[in-house]
Amino acid sequence: MYITRSKWKWAVAILLFITLAATIYGLFKPVPAGTSYKGEVHYTDDLRFLLNRSSEQDGDRVFNEEIYSAVLEAVEEAESFVAVEMFLLNDKTDGDFPPLSLTLTEALIDASKRGVNVYVLTDPINTSYFSHESTMINMLDDAGVQTIMTDITRLQDSNPLYSGIWRAYLQWFGQGGNGWIENVFEPEAPQMTVRSFLKLMNGRANHRKVVITEETGFVMSANFHDESYFYTNTAFQTSGPVLYDLLETVQAVSDFSDGPDLEAEPSVDQTDGEYAVQVLTEGENFNRVQEMLDDAAPEDTVYAALYFLADTEIVDSIEAAAERGTDIRLILDPNESAFGMDVFGMPNRPVAEDLMNLGMSNLQVRWYNTGDEQFHPKMMAVFNDSGLSVIAGSANFTSRNMRDNNLDTNLYAEMDEGSDTFDEIETFFNEMWTNEESDYTLPYEHYLNPHSSWREWIYRFQKISGLSTY
Repeated sequence: MYITRSKWKWAVAILLFITLAATIYGLFKPVPAGTSYKGEVHYTDDLRFLLNRSSEQDGDRVFNEEIYSAVLEAVEEAESFVAVEMFLLNDKTDGDFPPLSLTLTEALIDASKRGVNVYVLTDPINTSYFSHESTMINMLDDAGVQTIMTDITRLQDSNPLYSGIWRAYLQWFGQGGNGWIENVFEPEAPQMTVRSFLKLMNGRANHRKVVITEETGFVMSANFHDESYFYTNTAFQTSGPVLYDLLETVQAVSDFSDGPDLEAEPSVDQTDGEYAVQVLTEGENFNRVQEMLDDAAPEDTVYAALYFLADTEIVDSIEAAAERGTDIRLILDPNESAFGMDVFGMPNRPVAEDLMNLGMSNLQVRWYNTGDEQFHPKMMAVFNDSGLSVIAGSANFTSRNMRDNNLDTNLYAEMDEGSDTFDEIETFFNEMWTNEESDYTLPYEHYLNPHSSWREWIYRFQKISGLSTY
C-alpha cells in the first residue's frame, strides 16, 4: 500500500511528540515516596570515623582497612536483623583481589541461619542489567535471605538526549537472554545483551552503601566489591535513634521495588550525646552541601575529599566561598579510570583547571597519589573556630548523584573541637594535605588537563546530554 508524504509527516510528528513527552516525563516525574529524604537531627556519643586507605610508602603501595572489618563484625554480632543496601556486590574481576563480596555474602547467610532477619537490596548493575545472574544474589536466595533488586526505572532520568527514546520504545523489550557484547564493566564477566547495554545508557542506579543492625549502622563510600577492595574510602558508624531514619530510607526503596516490609527494631538506649547526626538522601545531599558552602565564613577552612566533582552549582558555591576569603582545600581523584575504562581525567581535571585559573591563593587543589586503585571518598568538612560540620557517604558531588537521578545516602554530623571524631577527621585531612606521614597527595601541576584543546566541548556535551557517569 502506498503511503503518502502527508501520512509520513503525521507519523513522524506523532513519534516526535511521544518521544518529547516521554523525555519530559522521565526528567521531571516525582521521585518515589521516601526518597530525597531529610531525617531528624539526633544526638549520640557513638560516632566513629572509619577509613580504608591505600598509600605509597617508600615506593610500595600499602593498604590499611577499618571499614570491612567493622561491618563484618557487626553482621557476625547481629541478633535481630541486618539490612544491607549496596550498589556493588559482586566478584566480577580479572585481577587477584580478596573475595570481599563472598565474605560478606557468607556472613549474611550465617546470620540468617542463626535466625536473624536479613535483607539485601542491590542494583541491577550486578547482573549487568539482567544480562546474567548474580552469583551472590543466587547464594543469598538459596539460603532464604530476602533479596530486593532495586527498580531503578522508578527514578528520574538523567539523559535528555536518550531517555525519552528509552522510555517510549526500548524498555518494553526487557533485557534478559543470551548476550554477545563484551561486558563493559569487566571483560571476563558474562557478555551483555544489546537490550541490557541500552538500559545501561539510561544511567540510573541505587548507589547507596548502607549496613544496619539492631545495634549499629554504617554509611559508607565503600562497596563490598572485589575489584574495589583496595580503594581509599570513608565511613561513619553510629547508633541510637538515627538507625530508625536509616531503616526508613531502606524501607522506601524496598516499597517501590515490590520488596517486603523490614522486620527490624533497633536497640536504642541513648537519645543524647556530643555528636549531632542526620540522615540525608538524594537531593537533600545537594541542599546540605550548598548550605555548608554558603555558610562558610572567611575564617573557616573547607576540606573536601572527592572521587568526582562536577555539579556546576556546587563548583560555583566553592568559587563564591573562596571569593569571600574561605580557605578551600580540595583533594581529588585524578580520574585515570572508572569501571576498568580510561576516563582521561573527566570530570575532575577540567573542573580543577577552571578553579585554579581563578588565581586565588586560598583555593587549592591536590591530587590523591593513586596507584591502580581509586580515591573514592565523597566527603566535605567545614572547620570553624569551635568545631566542624561534615557530610560523607555514597553521593559523588555530581548532578547525577545529588539531583535525584541516583539513590545515595549520606550522614551529616556536627561536633565540637577536641572530640575523638573531630580529631580523627582533622588528622585525616591534615595528613593528606601535608604528606607528613606518607606521600598521600601530589601537587596540582602533577596532573594537568591532558586535552585542553578539546576538553571544553566534550566535557560540556557530556554534562548537557547526560552521556556520562556524572
